[in-house]
Amino acid sequence: MATTTAPTSAAQGLINYTAGEGIGWIEMNDPPANTYTYEMMQELDSAILRARMDGAVHVIILRGAGDKFFSAGANIKMLSSVTPEFKYYFCLHANETLNRLEHTPKLTIAALNGHTVGGGLEIAMACDLRLAKENAGKIGLPEVNLGVLPGTGGTQRLARIVGKARAIEMMVKGETFSFDKAKELGLVNEVFPADDYWEQIMLYAKQFTPPHKASKAVGLIKRAVQSGAEVPFESGLTLERELQQQLFQSDDAKEGIAAYVEKRVAEFKGR
Repeated sequence: MATTTAPTSAAQGLINYTAGEGIGWIEMNDPPANTYTYEMMQELDSAILRARMDGAVHVIILRGAGDKFFSAGANIKMLSSVTPEFKYYFCLHANETLNRLEHTPKLTIAALNGHTVGGGLEIAMACDLRLAKENAGKIGLPEVNLGVLPGTGGTQRLARIVGKARAIEMMVKGETFSFDKAKELGLVNEVFPADDYWEQIMLYAKQFTPPHKASKAVGLIKRAVQSGAEVPFESGLTLERELQQQLFQSDDAKEGIAAYVEKRVAEFKGR
């Protein structure tokens, strides 16, 4: 019988990575706040590549260790002790890491199991979907209260998710708010009850894995949107056609079309 709980593993470092049943789990492991340093970002980058290259992984889920924080963002103590030059390259690498996550042609889900603020929300916004735990914490980009801006893609991704005017208002106020309000704003896709949160996350993610869905099509739909939305419309259509051609050649497309003609349920294999 398939498990419906998040896998657990012995600590591997600042990022824990486990995989099974078509799901790759990436856990930020520096409780209680799971703040990130350059070292954590390096490990996150490596885990993203590991999940990307694993043919048995169809969906990637990010979570925070413990039950208090998804992530509170960048480690302020670290930032207060390094040079401006280091801060610049730190932000550059974080941008590159999250871009790699965003452009990986596999569905990515941020499981917001606690407070998701600052750079923690910036990490979550680089995922395709955000699924929050009911009454588990606050969400927002309060960087203005430190005299800085959300510098790990926050100004760009938030505007693309909620619109420019609302994004500006949220960031200049620097307020944090509930996951329920975040769902109203379109920042969070679903809010699940706390008592069976991880079971719901697993069931949600499993629907996008074989045999239920053609995971290659899921991944390329994601890629068409994430990449195509940033280029002129005609270029986006060109990308869409090229990705569609890849799918026409896939085993799952053959299976899906055959199943439709034969009036049966398709059994996808992710190929």
